[in-house]
Amino acid sequence: MALLKVKFNQKKRVKLAQGLWLMNWFSVFAGIIVFSMGLFLKIELRKRSEVMDNSESHFVPNSLILMGILSCAFNGFAGKICYDSLDPAKFAKWKPLLKPYLALCFFFNILLFFVALICFLMRGSLESTLAQGLKNSMKFYRDTDTPGRCFMKKTIDMLQIEFKCCGNNGFKDWFEIQWISNRYLDFSSKEVKDRIKSNVDGRYLVDGVPFSCCNPSSPRPCIQYQVTNNSAHYSYDYQTEELNLWGRGCREALLHYYSSMMSSMGAVVLLVWLFEMSVMVGLRLLHTSLESITNPEDPECESEGWILENSLKDTLKSALESLKKIGKFNQVEAGAEGAEGEEAGKTPAITTVS
Repeated sequence: MALLKVKFNQKKRVKLAQGLWLMNWFSVFAGIIVFSMGLFLKIELRKRSEVMDNSESHFVPNSLILMGILSCAFNGFAGKICYDSLDPAKFAKWKPLLKPYLALCFFFNILLFFVALICFLMRGSLESTLAQGLKNSMKFYRDTDTPGRCFMKKTIDMLQIEFKCCGNNGFKDWFEIQWISNRYLDFSSKEVKDRIKSNVDGRYLVDGVPFSCCNPSSPRPCIQYQVTNNSAHYSYDYQTEELNLWGRGCREALLHYYSSMMSSMGAVVLLVWLFEMSVMVGLRLLHTSLESITNPEDPECESEGWILENSLKDTLKSALESLKKIGKFNQVEAGAEGAEGEEAGKTPAITTVS
């Protein structure tokens, strides 16, 4: 029994073809949207590539760009088929291509669904990429005189101001690295010497943060140095008082920004996938309804359209049997080749009588 069998007359076939033609051009527009989303996400990731550990996160925008291009190509081609299906003479040239085209559409929709899921599942990979990238970038904050790294201070400062964040996980991350350049340290000062000698790596560590960590909304002037020294500031307790520094780490801020963006994009791609699936189903009904016309000379006669010629269970069963036959055929060929090799390896014994 065929799956989703529908009866069609000429009027219904024409309406289906016209509706599918319109839907395919809407799908082309949806493909442009998917392509644009991928391009926008790629640009946003490129903007902050310096604070990311690797380029793995570019898999999502690259996939969106590819799916957008394929969607435009597939649906533009399908729109042409639907338009030509109104004329039996023009449709005849497309008949041999429809089954392979529908198979390609099926695999395209699987890939599109996979890309939509990846948009929702990339949070873990993105989190590790940001955590390691920010950690490495903060180490280069002081290298304002080093070629290739002189821009890092500006990048980190602009990042912390824009996203209202401080450090990797929080402002205390700045206590663990030397973020002040040696160029601005007085090495004749006893305080500087003591601080450098106080750790095995010989770094100048302070309980302070860059100016970009300061919250301009705080009524109190920014306390960016001696953050943990209560006696250095009047009426101040860093453990109980709300600091006038950004409390959120930049990893969390960037992760929330990109995750929410990719989740929204994933929802859009899912909607496009549902639309693409409906177009594919409609095209299959149109294809089978035109093929099942009993009298081609009478275009007004009734016909039947279906999704699968047999039930889903029978279709899966026949597909498995076909795969088994292919496997057995390959085994037989391999066995035959092995037997031929053995026969070729055997040399007849020749006795020479002198």
